[in-house]
Amino acid sequence: MASSCGMFLEILLAILLPPLGVFFRHGCCSCEFLLCVVLTLLGYIPGIIYAIYAIVVRDSYPDDEWRPLNA
Repeated sequence: MASSCGMFLEILLAILLPPLGVFFRHGCCSCEFLLCVVLTLLGYIPGIIYAIYAIVVRDSYPDDEWRPLNA
């Protein structure tokens, strides 16, 4: 989990330019980043809402990733 200062800066970037905040948290070729870019192009407010969701909520549960059944 990121430090409080780091998360604050990512949320601030997510408010100013939503895909940039998600980029710093998830990388440029992630599903979260691409979805944030599309939502920001469709409307600035949906992009901000999803960016904050992707930074705060999606990072809280790292075990939600897909795993093979036999792992």
